[in-house]
Amino acid sequence: MSNLTRTVLPVLLLGSLLTGCATHSDGTAPLNQRTWPICSLLGGLVGGGLGAIESSGWAAGGAALGILTGGLICYAQDGDEDDDGVFDRRDRCPDTPANTPVEHHGCPLPQYPASVKPAEPVAPEVITLSNDVFFGFDKSDLTPTAKSELDAIMGKLEDADVVSIKVIGHTDSVGSDSYNQRLSERRASSVAEYLLAQGVAPNKLTSEGKGESQPVADNETEEGRAKNRRVELHINR
Repeated sequence: MSNLTRTVLPVLLLGSLLTGCATHSDGTAPLNQRTWPICSLLGGLVGGGLGAIESSGWAAGGAALGILTGGLICYAQDGDEDDDGVFDRRDRCPDTPANTPVEHHGCPLPQYPASVKPAEPVAPEVITLSNDVFFGFDKSDLTPTAKSELDAIMGKLEDADVVSIKVIGHTDSVGSDSYNQRLSERRASSVAEYLLAQGVAPNKLTSEGKGESQPVADNETEEGRAKNRRVELHINR
């Protein structure tokens, strides 16, 4: 056997052995670049054994060559130890748990909480009370009819699910802005005071006046002005 054959044969046999062990059809590898020390040991044993066939001197050289070749062959293998679809050579997160979505470097994809659509606020219920029934002309004292109408809706106002009640007074455009503002405040306050006297919780009740600033009809007609003269109860649940 020639010297060249004696040198190359251990390498070829070693390469065939390690390549067969290191590469599987499914891409996994029991021997790969992480296990190069084991590959070097196997290479040394194979190389040394084959070299010993010739002589003890050849055994030492074959072992040295086998250690180097085995380590290089296994280091060149691409396995996928954590089975995440990214070969170990590129896997920066080698111990990813099974079935974890990963990015191209093998690291888990960031997980974001599912978007939760915020609940839309519930529009308040609005009860409109006519000023012409509730108050005398240019007055803020409640009429008997007004008190009867408020008594009729007390059950609704005292429901446990009612969070707050806002009493808002409005006027038409007859008169000055400042006068109408004060009149709307007095009328809203009169309604709120009556509701308090009938048992509505003080912490749920507020009142305010808007004067003539929020008309709902044309102030140029008597019918329109009558609609604008009103008190509203805004009930929030």
